[in-house]
Amino acid sequence: MTAHVLAPVLAASSAVGSPTLNITIFAIFVLITLAIVVRASRNNRSAADYYAGGRAFTGRQNGIAISGDYLSAASFLGIAGAIATSGYDGFMYSIGFLVAWLVALLLVAELLRNTGKFTMADVLSFRLRQGPVRTAAAISTLAVSLFYLLAQMAGAGGLVNLLLGVEGTAGQNVTIAVVGILMIVYVLVGGMKGTTWVQIVKAVMLIIGAALMTVWVLGKAGLNLSELLGHAAAASPKKAEVLAPGLKYGLTDMGKIDFISLSIALVLGTAGLPHVLMRFYTVPSSKAARHSVVWAIWVIGIFYLFTLVLGFGAMWLVGPAKINAAPGKANAAAPLLAYQLGGTLLLGLIAAVAFATILAVVAGLTITASASFAHDVYSNVIKKGKVSADDEVRVARITAVVIGLLAVVGGIYAKDQNIAFLVALAFAVAASANLPTILYSLFWKRFNTRGALWSIYGGLISSIGLIVFSPVVSGKVDPKTHLSLSMITNTSVDFHWFPLENPGIVSVPLAFLLGYLGTLSSREVGDPAKFAEMEVRSLTGAGSEKATTH
Repeated sequence: MTAHVLAPVLAASSAVGSPTLNITIFAIFVLITLAIVVRASRNNRSAADYYAGGRAFTGRQNGIAISGDYLSAASFLGIAGAIATSGYDGFMYSIGFLVAWLVALLLVAELLRNTGKFTMADVLSFRLRQGPVRTAAAISTLAVSLFYLLAQMAGAGGLVNLLLGVEGTAGQNVTIAVVGILMIVYVLVGGMKGTTWVQIVKAVMLIIGAALMTVWVLGKAGLNLSELLGHAAAASPKKAEVLAPGLKYGLTDMGKIDFISLSIALVLGTAGLPHVLMRFYTVPSSKAARHSVVWAIWVIGIFYLFTLVLGFGAMWLVGPAKINAAPGKANAAAPLLAYQLGGTLLLGLIAAVAFATILAVVAGLTITASASFAHDVYSNVIKKGKVSADDEVRVARITAVVIGLLAVVGGIYAKDQNIAFLVALAFAVAASANLPTILYSLFWKRFNTRGALWSIYGGLISSIGLIVFSPVVSGKVDPKTHLSLSMITNTSVDFHWFPLENPGIVSVPLAFLLGYLGTLSSREVGDPAKFAEMEVRSLTGAGSEKATTH
């Protein structure tokens, strides 16, 4: 199917490796994962099965699935590319992504599992007014999911373009559309069960593939990391500067502030990512939720050590110039390194792993966003809880199709951006719109509905608004080539006034402040009994199996 759709837009091959072999490996992977999804879908008999996999996964299984969900195209393609082109500063992305899990483990994982049912809004609306809070939480979930989807679709476009020799804008757009269609099929057929098993298979494949390449690269450097770093520095036009901080973010005072802003977004963003939070509802107990995070930290930490070797290995063996000239630019570093190491076959296998990464993550994002709309807005706001489980799941599936189409359109516009950077923007929105409200709801007795709405909408509007008027969207030009580095490639279009590329340093504190001011300015007083119930449930798990749609 993929080969047939892409055939008209394949020009004279500029692919790396053999397009025929690459298409064959892609097709085999798609067939295997579709078989997994179909098999898992046979047991989808209720909303709990579709949204939370029947809460039947163990802590180890869910932890591996979380790592599969979290180790997205940004981790495998984006971070490796960032290290290959920016050196030390690129590795800082992975440090931020990993440290973020400590925040998630200590502050939200177990508490959310005990308090909620299917979505983040279950927790936020537990002791507040359901209608406005669920609506705000659903809007925030959709916004974060769409931002994250942009990164995955951009990664998919660049990867498939590189492997199939697709040339021209039309051909690249078709590849992104094909990925979007596959994503929709996964979600419609498999629900959370099918998505989880795809994520587990993908995580195992990703770790094995990255480990193989890491050992191979180190072998070429005599199993000596210092020698590898020396070769990488010698191959880079920046020489030893790639081994020290400051190449990307330390050139100016504003660059240093931008790095602090990025760090805030990365460290706090994970605890507010809806698709990660939803994974905690797929386990049967709070103990399993804790085990999930521990497993995830180990798997993710090991993988990020691999990316350090892969990034500097690509800098040495491929070279920044060749990486930046490839479709997808920095995102092509890992596939190009695979081709340099093992030729066509290794490239095809690693590409299949990367493709698996993208499909698993976009499926998880889509089911989270569609569940949020169907469960929070349609079922609990529009229908006031008077809706059958079958009807709710039907609406979730329709929503998944709409979200998939929006992701395709957005991915077309973002296809040349570094996907690790795009994910950092999603983290900034999550840290601003979701995390303050989650923490206030769990820990502040005085917190009320107005505080929740001010925090969610304030964090959402400020983060997205600052991104729109930042150099990310318009006005950033390469001083050497005079080409646009923004999403809007026309260099004559420049409406940016916010100087930072990541808004976290402004939008996250603002969201906390708005939640505080909104609460104090409202006369609404929460039900002490409801807060006490939430506190006991979140800390002990007592009553966590009860429905929370009070």
